[in-house]
Amino acid sequence: MEEEYIKLIFGLKLKQIRGKKNLSLFGLSKLTGLSKSYLNEIEKGKKYPKTDKIVLLAEKLEVPYDKMVSLKLDKNLAPVGEILQSKVLKELPLHLFGIKESDLIDIVANAPTKVNAFISTIIEIAKHYDFGKESFYLASLRSYQEANQNFFPDLESAVIDFAKAYHINMEKSVSSSELEEILVEEYGYTINNEDLITYRELDNLRSIFVPKTKTLLVADHVDEAQRTFIYAKEIGYNYLKITERLYTFTWIKFENFDQVLNNLYASYFAGALIIPRQLLKRNLDDFLAKPKFDKTFLAKMTKRFNASPESLYQRLTNLLPADYQMENIFFLRFAYLKGSQHFDITKELHLTHQHSPHGNETNEKYCRRWASVRVLQKIEKTDAEHDIEVQISHYPDDKFSYLIFSSATKDPFKKDMYRSVGIGLLINDQLKRKVSFLDDKAIKTYNVGVTCERCAIADCAERMAPASILLEQEKNAMTEAAVDELQQKFS
Repeated sequence: MEEEYIKLIFGLKLKQIRGKKNLSLFGLSKLTGLSKSYLNEIEKGKKYPKTDKIVLLAEKLEVPYDKMVSLKLDKNLAPVGEILQSKVLKELPLHLFGIKESDLIDIVANAPTKVNAFISTIIEIAKHYDFGKESFYLASLRSYQEANQNFFPDLESAVIDFAKAYHINMEKSVSSSELEEILVEEYGYTINNEDLITYRELDNLRSIFVPKTKTLLVADHVDEAQRTFIYAKEIGYNYLKITERLYTFTWIKFENFDQVLNNLYASYFAGALIIPRQLLKRNLDDFLAKPKFDKTFLAKMTKRFNASPESLYQRLTNLLPADYQMENIFFLRFAYLKGSQHFDITKELHLTHQHSPHGNETNEKYCRRWASVRVLQKIEKTDAEHDIEVQISHYPDDKFSYLIFSSATKDPFKKDMYRSVGIGLLINDQLKRKVSFLDDKAIKTYNVGVTCERCAIADCAERMAPASILLEQEKNAMTEAAVDELQQKFS
């Protein structure tokens, strides 16, 4: 274990034993002859006493020496000890948020019981919702993206430098053949398009990279946009000199947070290379300046940039906050099995704050009026390759309204599966100044909720479940009001 953690565990144990003996620091000082300030520094994990001092403390506190030096804590503080011994604090990306590990150690030392209660609560929640290490890392990654408004200037600059070095024309879409040549000639890759398809259990994977031979196995049924992204991402790993990385796309598992973070960096590099910032900005300027909504814009942009709808929407979450000050934005990705009536949020991102449309892990029914859900229902009926919905979603409860764009496509890797990606922009004065077509009558407005179980909209024809949670909350409120009335009456 890290020396500082050993100090902290000893300090926690001493403080705990002292508390059970009802001894103050002053009392322990009188009992042992050790100064109060010295004992205080031990308990805070700042100092570790020499052997003779531990013997003295064990004798005066009537505790066996072995128990004093053991790294085990009793059940009241065991979760804290487990966290420290697991070295999880070393794995957490604290530096990304400007937090020092020593700050957390100070918090633990100063309020161990409260911290223990908090950790125990988190563990229980994690067990209840099957919230494992991977989920925790992804949640940390989302927080990191949100803290940076999902815009990384260093990566934008790296793409420009790469394009100059390799004579990539950033005024037109890049092709997979152009990027494949760089991977093969510059980075020594071998591209294999045959062997991945021979393993049925790998149907969901688009690519696997074998570092020893620099072999990139690519599924033969990926389209041009997907292949271009795979190649661009591999170039990102190499150009950014990233070695701690994931080797499958989509990922199967990851070992540490660095792999998750570096996957973000390589993916961001790929998106910025395929959809250049200045070129997209010029197209967005024209789109936002039109008095009427251009229904063909999003579809044209995916073809214009040789990009998937998800790549385009993700890129919009990079540039709309940075270049247009549209900072209140969310991104949602849904998966839907044909005929199931079950819609799963598989990815989400909220910039500035947690917006009304968000994931819910309690199997509640998402609002069927959401654009992301409606476009999936629509594409299921039409069996089209790509469908787009635009709407204004108004949330009566919190009085917020959002301009929503959402695209749905067939999932090329899963039979009878569809997916949708969408972004929502909070309608405020800033958005009204930037978006000329916001008053276009062709854009319908829908009153929406988050889930049916929590929705107060009374006349909803699309409702899939009664407002059970809302009704329970109302019942509890009425009970509280009645109790308050009786309290007042008989006080």
